[in-house]
Parts: sequence; structure tokens; C-alpha cells
Amino acid sequence: MIRLNLTVEGETEQVFAMQLLAGHLATHGVCLTKPRLTAQSKKKGHVHRGGLARYSPFKTDMLRWLKQDRASDAFFTMMIDLYGLPSDFPGYAAAAICPDPYARVLNLEEDLQADIRNSRFIPYIQLHEFEALLLSDSAAFACYYPGADRQIVKLARLVEQFGNPELVDDNESTAPSKRISREFPDYSSAKATIGPIVAAKIGLDSIRAKCRHFNDWLTKLEGLGSKQQA
Repeated sequence: MIRLNLTVEGETEQVFAMQLLAGHLATHGVCLTKPRLTAQSKKKGHVHRGGLARYSPFKTDMLRWLKQDRASDAFFTMMIDLYGLPSDFPGYAAAAICPDPYARVLNLEEDLQADIRNSRFIPYIQLHEFEALLLSDSAAFACYYPGADRQIVKLARLVEQFGNPELVDDNESTAPSKRISREFPDYSSAKATIGPIVAAKIGLDSIRAKCRHFNDWLTKLEGLGSKQQA
């Protein structure tokens, strides 16, 4: 099987990947290894992980990882948020003035690919953050918050307003996670538990139907399995 190494910003994405993506990708001949957290900084020889405040530690860590595992059947990808992306990220200035969020992330991914310069690396930037996936079907929050009809309706109307979950904006106070936390105040402190549970309730098929950029990424990952067969 193809081995896929994934780096993510936090525990929520780690759990989501192992609970939903790993089993699905295995059916396509792709073995997802346990995701590791993005490199935040390096002090006294120790890499501190989690979040993405600066691009340079991320790049250094990714290049080192690619060198450590040079096998042709080993691929690398990432799941980081467009929301809060550091300003030193490749192509950031040009992307910041691009009015179309989909074009923005595609341009950023292309610039990142050009900077990493490795064909085994598959860049992915989540529009606008992980919680957008949970807005694919706000009714799924009822599995953790029974009786929360009013809050669920508000989130559903929000998505209708923007057109689809991936377009819910990245403002500091109105990003998807902020809007969810406004309706469910305990979400922010327990998102590593709640997020994957809600995502599992929705299901990958429904998420992919509503989140086309996420779907495109997952389709690329599924296609890696055919490389081994070839």
C-alpha cells in the first residue's frame, strides 16, 4: 500500500483524520500514518508542535521529513487552515487581494508546491478552517447537543447565506469555529472530541458533496493507490 504522511495544526484534525480518513483511504490502497502536528518552532534542538504561526518552521520540518523518508511509495500532505495563515506563507500577499476564496487557496497551494519542490508532496489548505466541514450539515450537532434546534437552524441559515460551508468567512470573530462556539460555548474547549463526532455523523460523502475543495483533495489522495498498482 501507498504510505501517506499527514501534518495538521491540532488534535481535532488528528482525530478526524484517524477516525474518518484512514479507514476510507485504506479501501483505496492508501495507508494513512498517524498525523503529526505542524512545527511551530525549534528551541534547544526540540521541535515545538501545534498551530502555524510562522511558515519557516513548517517548511524546514516538511523538507526534513521528505529527506528522512525517500521511498517512492511514501507521500506527504497537510491539512492547515486558510484562516490565520501566517503572512510569510508563499504567495500570501497576492492571495490576500484575490476576491475568490477558491482561487485564493489554489494559488497558495501552487506557490507552496513551488517552494517545497517535491512531487511526493500534496499541499492542501482548508477553506476557511476545519469547522467548515461541520457546517456541511448543522443538524448533525444534535448528536452531541440534543434539543439544540434553535442553534442548529441558525447555523443552517448561515450556510445558506454564504452558499456553501467552505465560503463561511475567515474574520477573527466570524470564522466557522467562532460561529459554532457562539451557539455552543463549550465547543472551543472540547472540539477535539466534538468535531470528529459531528463529522462522523455527517459522513464523508455528505461533506464532500458540500465542500468541493475538500473533495478535490480527498480525490487526489484516493488516486495515490493507483500509483502502487501501476
